Amino acid sequence: MSYENILVEVREPIAVVTFNRPKVLNALNGATLRELDAAIIELAAHAGVRAILLTGAGEKAFAAGADIQELAAVSAVDGHALAMRGQQVFDRIENCGKPVIACVNGFALGGGCELALACTLRIASETARFGQPEVKLGIIPGYGGSQRLPRLVGKGAALKLLLTGEMISAAEALRIGLVEEVVSPGELLARAEQIAKAIAAQASLAIEKCLEAVHAGYDLPLRQALDLEAALFGICCATEDKTEGTKAFLEKRTAVWTGK
Repeated sequence: MSYENILVEVREPIAVVTFNRPKVLNALNGATLRELDAAIIELAAHAGVRAILLTGAGEKAFAAGADIQELAAVSAVDGHALAMRGQQVFDRIENCGKPVIACVNGFALGGGCELALACTLRIASETARFGQPEVKLGIIPGYGGSQRLPRLVGKGAALKLLLTGEMISAAEALRIGLVEEVVSPGELLARAEQIAKAIAAQASLAIEKCLEAVHAGYDLPLRQALDLEAALFGICCATEDKTEGTKAFLEKRTAVWTGK
């Protein structure tokens, strides 16, 4: 399908989704969120796409949060619905069954930072800046920032960002565990593609079940989480890919995955 606010490029085994509103720092207005949701649904169902990269057009921003003009007119009832809708879209990204890599090339503020938090991995340019400045507008994060951020970087580091509304550099984001790697601006997409292709070279069902084990088990008591892992391990053992993977290893050759 065609989009007005994002660009979608499929280069199997990866797809690149680019927020294409550089004049407003790729702000995540309602229309952009709807298009992002539709694109993730489409790419999750695309058999040839094994990993998804998210990035922003231009050099200034990944996504600089919500559209403040839209936000200024939001009532309490509408605000609740807006937050629930954003959370739904970001939940879909987190649980689409395929790795989604945020390629942060500039400002990732407010909803843009929350979007990065919902991704599987985060690779940042040296020029990237992260922040949750909602308190400066008299509100709190609504798309999952108050929940995913402390789970990722710890309660104290998260509260420092949430309560001050300050921005941090890519280097500081790496230090506190907000991102996995920092690279030069010219290497950002190439490095993300390298990681995505390394993941795509593995068995797709194993990747899907690994993601499920981590996401579903993260907040469970350890015993329940281990039971979940054992169940998913058993499912993997019944697949053709497990048969092929073990056979290829013993025969010292590259496995040929079928996704079955």
